[in-house]
Amino acid sequence: MKKLFLILTVAIFALGTVNVFAQEAVADSAAVAEAVTEVVDQVAETEIAGETMHHVMMQKFLEGGWAWMLPILIFLVIGLAVAIERILYLALSTINTKKFVAQVEETVKTKGIAAAKELCRNTRGPIASIYYQGLDRYDQGLDAVEKSVVSYGSVQTGQMESGLTWIGLFIALSPMLGFMGTVVGMIAAFDQIQAAGDISPTLVAGGIKVALLTTLMGLIAAVILQIFYNYIVSKIDSLVNDMEDASISLMDILTAYSKK
Repeated sequence: MKKLFLILTVAIFALGTVNVFAQEAVADSAAVAEAVTEVVDQVAETEIAGETMHHVMMQKFLEGGWAWMLPILIFLVIGLAVAIERILYLALSTINTKKFVAQVEETVKTKGIAAAKELCRNTRGPIASIYYQGLDRYDQGLDAVEKSVVSYGSVQTGQMESGLTWIGLFIALSPMLGFMGTVVGMIAAFDQIQAAGDISPTLVAGGIKVALLTTLMGLIAAVILQIFYNYIVSKIDSLVNDMEDASISLMDILTAYSKK
């Protein structure tokens, strides 16, 4: 696309030049040289404008130094991998709770506990698993069902929160490493000032640049992971609320069934 744009630019300019020559019938060598220079400048500006963001980011990454930028990048990649895995897990765990509870209630009334257990076994998600555990202990009494629902609900909550500690760790470590790189870069800059015995912008620019780039990288990684972390936590809270409501509904269903 870049090459096509350059070709069209040169072609349009060339057509305009030919039209001017046809109208004026004058070949001014100075004007031609100026026109060629303008085309070259336009081509150079187009090349600069067409530089991709990926190239710029890679350049800044290399300027920041591998020793500090690479660990932060690794934390970001691993943290994103964990976050995406959790998001997919929670998405697969989400079901239409009201519809499922209504199905279980209807199945218990019409077909009995065994059929309801089969329905729960064939349904994905933590709510279906909790229902299965509760229905499986119906013969032991409603107290056993309630204890089973509470205990297995805690197990399901722990499974949903699995991996969040790693994301939290990477959120904390990324800016810390960035700030550490900042401190090291500033120390290097002051060492250069001390060795030279004079303060010169060009003398300390390298160390200060490394300091700023590492800080920026650490903050970017922390911000990205924090957004994913908050989304996952909000999703877990929503599922836990659904689990609690569904557990109350299960006890009501079994209480009504036991009175038959």
